[in-house]
Amino acid sequence: MAENNNFPKSWKKSSKPHKFCPGCGQSLALKNLGFVIDELQIADKTVYACDIGCSLLTWDMFEIDTIQTHHGRVVPTMVGFKLAKPSAITIAFMGDGGGYAIGAQHLINAAMRDDPITAILINNANYAMTGGQMAPTTLVGQKATTAPNGRDWQKVGKPIHGPEMLAEIAQEGSYIARTISTDIADCKTKIRKALQNQIDGRGFSFIEIISMCPVNWHTDALQSLDFSEKEMTKVYPLGEFKCPQKLA
Repeated sequence: MAENNNFPKSWKKSSKPHKFCPGCGQSLALKNLGFVIDELQIADKTVYACDIGCSLLTWDMFEIDTIQTHHGRVVPTMVGFKLAKPSAITIAFMGDGGGYAIGAQHLINAAMRDDPITAILINNANYAMTGGQMAPTTLVGQKATTAPNGRDWQKVGKPIHGPEMLAEIAQEGSYIARTISTDIADCKTKIRKALQNQIDGRGFSFIEIISMCPVNWHTDALQSLDFSEKEMTKVYPLGEFKCPQKLA
């Protein structure tokens, strides 16, 4: 993140590499998040929380107040923080397991209540940190360590479509979208809208970001790009599913 003179002088400003696997798309998404926080000049009042999973690798990525939560509890943690301090800008960062599996009930109810937080979920179609097991977002036919023959939808169901589901239950002031980490401009724009929606005091904001995971997909760079940009977007179309008129 860029220099911010609002930080206390006692804070040490430094730059260091991210901790994600080579080729992971999460670093691209988080770089955009950092840019947007700087551009909106909200670093001094932003509180960032990360879930267990690959998300926890971000606990010291930004020079902003940060909380690392139990698995699946990042959304209620930030809802509680926002209730305690309404002036804070609260960000809940999680993976598809934390948001759509163990933490699904929290995400759904936050959308229904119109809790004024910004939730960002990474969809890489597997449980990446624990070895590439099948996740709620694993594509039909996609192989995983717990589905060596590919996801069989007749046995375990079809992949979950989070933004589409949340858009059906969220209130009108919500901002809900899906983007992809490799489209830098679109990713940054949607992150900015999600944070601006909270800044403006409208309500719940949610972004799903499609991300590459070459280590668990067993793909090279070009194969990773093809799978995320072609195969995943067929199943998970990009776009805005609910957007207040003032953000359009």
